[in-house]
This record gives sequence, C-alpha cells and structure tokens, in this order.
Amino acid sequence: MKTEIKTTKAPQAIGPYSQAIEAQGFLFASGQIPLFVETGEVMQGTIEEQTHLVLDNIGEILRAKGLGYDSVVKTTVFLTDLADFAAVNGVYGTYFQEAAPARSCVQVAALPKGVKIEIEIIAACK
Repeated sequence: MKTEIKTTKAPQAIGPYSQAIEAQGFLFASGQIPLFVETGEVMQGTIEEQTHLVLDNIGEILRAKGLGYDSVVKTTVFLTDLADFAAVNGVYGTYFQEAAPARSCVQVAALPKGVKIEIEIIAACK
C-alpha cells in the first residue's frame, strides 16, 4: 500500500509523478530542482543558492509528513557539473550533520528546465 504525500509549500509536480510517496515505512520524494514555490519559476542564482532552495523545498515535503532532515536515510544528488561538488557539499552539510544520510552524487548531461542541481531523498517514517 502506498500513500501520496503532497504540500503546497513545495513546488508542485510538473508531470505524471507525485511530490512524494509513503510506502512500507519510508518516504520516497521525487527529485527537487530549484523552483520557487510561489511562481514555479527556476531560481537563477549561484549553485549555493540553488542548493539551499532545493533543500528547503525538500524540508517542506518532509514536514508535510511530520518529518525532519534527520529522518533522511538516502539522498541522490544530480549535478550538471561536478566542479560544483565542493560548493554543494558546503551547503548540504548544513542540512545533514549528525549521522548524515547515505548519498550518491553523479554528473548528468542535463536536468529539467536547464537547472544545475536536482536532489531526491528517501526518509524513514517515524
């Protein structure tokens, strides 16, 4: 059995997918890109600013289920340029500190709407 988790405080799905799904004690959140929730527009900022926005939007999805960043057990970070890794890591580390989640980070040829970063998460439901 699965349950859709949805919030108006994070960007809405722009295709046939859910913001997040809860199943078997875990929350699986779709990849988030740096979109402003109010307008759906892409943030045209630095990689650090974009990473903050992505992680803030992920935080809203977690809160919709009553969870926090400490519930995240796995993340996947997609970058269009691995040269941004250190900058992303600096921001990422402020959200995930103690017992940071397992993580994969890969460079991809392109991301939706031409953004530089996308992050997806899996969290353990309490």
